[in-house]
Amino acid sequence: MDDNGERAGSPAKSRRKDARRNQQTLLDAAAAVFVTSGVEAPVRDIAAKAGVGTGTIYRHFPTRADLVIAVYRHQVDACAEAGPALLAASPTPHAALGRWVGLFVDFLVTKHGLAAAMQGDGAGFEALHTYFLDRLLPVCAELLDAATASGEVRSDLDAYQLLRGIGNLCIGADSDPRYDARRLVALLVAGLRDRTD
Repeated sequence: MDDNGERAGSPAKSRRKDARRNQQTLLDAAAAVFVTSGVEAPVRDIAAKAGVGTGTIYRHFPTRADLVIAVYRHQVDACAEAGPALLAASPTPHAALGRWVGLFVDFLVTKHGLAAAMQGDGAGFEALHTYFLDRLLPVCAELLDAATASGEVRSDLDAYQLLRGIGNLCIGADSDPRYDARRLVALLVAGLRDRTD
């Protein structure tokens, strides 16, 4: 039996599992469409990418803001979950940090239109920002602490400063084709190795 008193493999449990998987598929499809077309992309484009009807999307996400928020939270969760996996699989903590920062940058530069979609919902936007910090700050700190403990990076920078610096380097990256935020962030991460005595 599971926590809800249902037998493993029961029809109700299978339906919930299928519903979660279907919702993940919708969120992945929406995220992919948002990257190329922004958060104002037509719902029919997202439905086509997910292989479902538009009614399915509206059933899960009645408003565009609901969909945008769900995609944002889904991507924050994926970025947070990637940190420990990268730390375990990378040859060094600095390499793990660099790979994770790359994922974080991808997340940041594909958020064109988020503020516009949340316009008029200051409390909702603030709640998303809090969620973002609560999920990603500890992961960045874990990676940065591991790289510091291994002697690979300088010790005079904390995770909040690093995330804030990366975020600032990513501002406007989606609207200026001549600006390569990823290159600047890579230089920042490489510069963490420089120790000052």
